[in-house]
Amino acid sequence: MLAALGERLARRRLELNCTQAQLAKEAGVSLRTLGRIEAGESTQLTNLIRVLRALGLLEHFDSLLPPPTPSPLEQLRNQGKRRRRASPRSDAPTGEAEWTWDDPDHSPDHNSGDDK
Repeated sequence: MLAALGERLARRRLELNCTQAQLAKEAGVSLRTLGRIEAGESTQLTNLIRVLRALGLLEHFDSLLPPPTPSPLEQLRNQGKRRRRASPRSDAPTGEAEWTWDDPDHSPDHNSGDDK
């Protein structure tokens, strides 16, 4: 895995037309350290992060680890708090007024003023 990572970093460096000496200086690591990284040898994580930053690859580093998810117990605790359905809004108009027997304007036989 270290060898594959080192090879990919070396390819990226060459795509950017950058020498090992230039990249080492920009990253703030020694030429020997950069050579070890590109050769797939062990190095400190801080040195790898410096090289990734100098190559413009640091934003991809975040994709190595998935974001933390709540534990199963937390999910169960929060499950009851999750909305399961919508409820009617109390300020929403309810449509037509309800019909009552003594209201001639809203009777079922009343035909909306089309009488001639």
